[in-house]
Amino acid sequence: MIKEILQHVEHRPWDLPKDRWKYYQEWNRLLFFHFEVPFDVLRALVPKALELDSFEGKYYISVVPFTMEKIRPRMLPSVGFVSNFDELNVRTYVVKEGKAGVYFLTIEGGKSLSVFVSKQLSGLPYEKATMKRSKGVYTSSNPKKPFQFEATYAIGNLVQQKNPLQVWLTERYCLYVYVKNKLYRYQIHHKVWELKEIEFDQLKIAYDLPGIQLTEKEVIAPNYSDGIQVVAWGKEKVE
Repeated sequence: MIKEILQHVEHRPWDLPKDRWKYYQEWNRLLFFHFEVPFDVLRALVPKALELDSFEGKYYISVVPFTMEKIRPRMLPSVGFVSNFDELNVRTYVVKEGKAGVYFLTIEGGKSLSVFVSKQLSGLPYEKATMKRSKGVYTSSNPKKPFQFEATYAIGNLVQQKNPLQVWLTERYCLYVYVKNKLYRYQIHHKVWELKEIEFDQLKIAYDLPGIQLTEKEVIAPNYSDGIQVVAWGKEKVE
């Protein structure tokens, strides 16, 4: 399975890393919500060492609830009570040294142990939230911050032809993180995203970030994805 994933590279914007991959994970049953945001507001939220990436001169933040599953190191099996958990990340789009990727403004997880382990291993800004998920329903609330998400939804048809913005927002093959004031890059690989249409019976998004409030009223073209299988490399120091 992983060998097959690594053979599909024609869609990548740059070559695969030459060293061996270190982690496997699955990002499943994702909901994508995108927001156009002002440059000045976004610039204040992202470290200066990262260039803000734009699409046709516009800048975006995305809220992405999903379920992480089967995450594991290369030579070890996944352990369900740690490896499988609901997650919601708030991310934006950046570039460094010609490699376009994502930068996480916040990441929330539904299991305390999974949040602790993920934060310790990756350095990513994980926080514990109260999350519940069932078929067609996803809720998340953070008791320490003004973050809340509620959705009741129905999945629609496969998007046969993604538009350029959908491709730009999803086809990202690295992420950036600061660990002890040093910038690192994690490179990842997966097959091309498949997106589906989505309709909502109920939708509430309330993420108050410095200088901006993300709400359901400003959402741009939400989508759903069944998910993808991901291989990831260890962090590499950028500066």
